[in-house]
Amino acid sequence: MAEPEDWPAEVFSVFRRNDIRQVAYVPDAGLTRLIALCRSEPAMRAVVLTTEEEGVAMVAGAWLGGERGALLMQSSGIGNCINMMSLVTQCRFPLLAVVTMRGQWGEFNPWQVPMGQNGAAALRLAGAHVYEVAEAERLGETVEAAARLAFEGSLAAAVLIAQRIIGTKTFGRGGHG
Repeated sequence: MAEPEDWPAEVFSVFRRNDIRQVAYVPDAGLTRLIALCRSEPAMRAVVLTTEEEGVAMVAGAWLGGERGALLMQSSGIGNCINMMSLVTQCRFPLLAVVTMRGQWGEFNPWQVPMGQNGAAALRLAGAHVYEVAEAERLGETVEAAARLAFEGSLAAAVLIAQRIIGTKTFGRGGHG
């Protein structure tokens, strides 16, 4: 098991074990290391997005093309994906999403609070199975369980990484920016 501060390496290992070949992401400080690991892996194609709903379409396209994909995003992007979730639920495409949460513990930006507080419920209402993780040492096993549900059950599964794990943004005062 990886050390709590090395959860990105553990999640990356889960991606490799589950043969994830395409990773769609919107840049996010909390996911920086995981994104870098995916970008450095020759067997993976990491694609930067302009908006999160593009990622839902991309992982659906990956599945149609015979590959597995994952979507990486921050909680503020959940709202952008809601309409596209109907593609996943109605067509039974697997969707594995790893979401860093904002608007929770230690948040300073009020714009992040709505999705931080309501993102899990919004995903559930859109048909996703949601796994909320508050302890870094549980991330690997949780992503593994979500991947299994997504790819073996052709369902949407989202792992929400609590803000306590990734830390809070402090703009100009240190922390992850």
